[in-house]
Amino acid sequence: MSYSGGRSGGRGGGRGRGGGRGEYYKNKYGGGGGRGRGGRGRGGGGRGGSGGGDRGHPLPSGGGSYDHLQSLVQSLDGKSYPAYHSLDTDLKRGWVDLERGFTLFCERAQSDPFAPPTRCRIVVDASKAAFPPQLYSNRIKAVALADFLLRNLYSTCKSLGADASMRGSGWKGPKGGDIQVLEPCQHVLEQSAVRIDPSTGNIVTQITVNLPARGRTILGHAAETIFANTIPTMIERCLCYASHSADQLRQHVETVEDQVWLREQLESRNIVAFVRNGAILPRKSGADDRPMAKSEAVPFESPSRLTINFTLPNSGVTVKGMGIPKGITLICGGGFHGKSTLLETLQLGIYPKIPGDGREFCVTSMSAVKIRAEDGRNIRSVDISNFINNLPFGKNTTCFSSEDASGSTSQATSIVEALECDAKALLIDEDTCATNFMIRDDKMMQLVAAEKEPITPFVRTVRSLYDDCQVSSILVIGGTGDYFDVADNVLVMDSYKCFDATEKAKMIVANSKEASELPHTSSQSVTFRPVERTRHISGNAFAPNGKVKTNSQDSISYGETELDLKCMEQLVTKAQTTALSAALQRLPELSKGDQSFKKILYKLDKLIDNEGLDILAPGQCHGGMARPRLYEIAGAINRLRRENSITQK
Repeated sequence: MSYSGGRSGGRGGGRGRGGGRGEYYKNKYGGGGGRGRGGRGRGGGGRGGSGGGDRGHPLPSGGGSYDHLQSLVQSLDGKSYPAYHSLDTDLKRGWVDLERGFTLFCERAQSDPFAPPTRCRIVVDASKAAFPPQLYSNRIKAVALADFLLRNLYSTCKSLGADASMRGSGWKGPKGGDIQVLEPCQHVLEQSAVRIDPSTGNIVTQITVNLPARGRTILGHAAETIFANTIPTMIERCLCYASHSADQLRQHVETVEDQVWLREQLESRNIVAFVRNGAILPRKSGADDRPMAKSEAVPFESPSRLTINFTLPNSGVTVKGMGIPKGITLICGGGFHGKSTLLETLQLGIYPKIPGDGREFCVTSMSAVKIRAEDGRNIRSVDISNFINNLPFGKNTTCFSSEDASGSTSQATSIVEALECDAKALLIDEDTCATNFMIRDDKMMQLVAAEKEPITPFVRTVRSLYDDCQVSSILVIGGTGDYFDVADNVLVMDSYKCFDATEKAKMIVANSKEASELPHTSSQSVTFRPVERTRHISGNAFAPNGKVKTNSQDSISYGETELDLKCMEQLVTKAQTTALSAALQRLPELSKGDQSFKKILYKLDKLIDNEGLDILAPGQCHGGMARPRLYEIAGAINRLRRENSITQK
């Protein structure tokens, strides 16, 4: 992956002698006439320092030595708030601190104390950061290292009190003065707040600074404290190798890399997921994703038939646990015994976990997608005829659209949309499903003739999905035994302990067939036909035509359209939703030419692979994004209510 923030040099002034360290920096950053006697003080060139590429902006007037920035901030004291624009830089020309080895870029200073805070980028030179190359020698390690640094940066910002704004009453009271850093979660995600440029070793961090004021009058001395003291302190404590425990840092990076390695082994072992013995699956609460206390939780233990081993490449430790084979797996059991908790672990097994989370080495195929009913959702040009057909009044289901989908049509649509993006495992919990989509028992089939029922229940297609399309399904089922007929494996959760009930379920099926006087047809399989027609995006339909705002993890205001994502359960942070909103805005450009929906998705995913998340918001110091999978990008596109946004060809 390439990142902006290289070691570019250029013209500029600076202080320094003609030899030794000063000569090194002069050659590195460019040097001109000094402004004072020789010495090793801080200084820097106007175009010197590390930074991103030119994004096509006109060059702001800011940039120069960091000493000059501090003097400039002091001189702004008492001036009108818009004078803060003198701090502006572009992404080539920053405020360079040669002695402390970093450069600060200020995107566009806020024009008003009530406006969104000012975005800043800080690039710490590799010679200052000094992280050993083996800690970022591949993409996974680089993401893990960046995650470790982000967690330290976030906690240090809080411990310094830098995240707290100045308190004042009324319009004329002091306000602002806070620094905000992206809040990390229990999962290790590629994000835009902290990253390492693998080609240079530079550390790039992106934060926001709420520039302080009293009313609309600049508080220059408060701003100077931020730039002269707080930011350098955060850099020194968080973004330099010497400030960290080498063992703790190495463990974090290697634990993440081992989890990714483990996920990559699933295919060769013919399994779709693995749950480690001893894992703590329950969470502290519905609002707290940290692990339940070990004294209260039941550690996971695999049934013996499904137990497999892996030896981790970094630690050399052998982990044992449950491998869930490809095919159809049921998770059964009474209410409140841990069925949904196990499935939630699987649906989030697409992300590595931090050490101590409890779910480390519980991994799921990256192509696993959670499916659920979603009453009222938007549907555009989807072929749901495998599940729903012969609607009243002859409505076509091979190219189905709706502004207000029912539970069954929305669930059918979500499956087809996932398959369109090459999903190979479906995760389903009956608690969030449409009953009439999941089952239709023999008695109901006798009452309502087959030709009067447009829905083919999932129990009849799930077998063909695997046998003919190689798509596995893991289902939480507690209310019907019809799925026993088609299941390959049946698990039972009892007081959070997992048991293998496959043979017992098969015996129940055999006995019920012998005892029944009527043919058992409710679970008879039908063939799932591959969808032949492709869908295409109309890029212009995705122009926001107004402001775009990420309201929460579940909601985006996209122009005049509200995008509801609450049923996309594999999103784990608002930062991913922010990235989704940025990705939507790239669609008009990416969809030029006759390209399929799927091709555009893969193009966007590859673009992020090659250029990093900053490519979603070019020319911006955006530290508020985390990477979603292409399935979540597709989910956002599919749910955005825009007329003629997606068509079939």
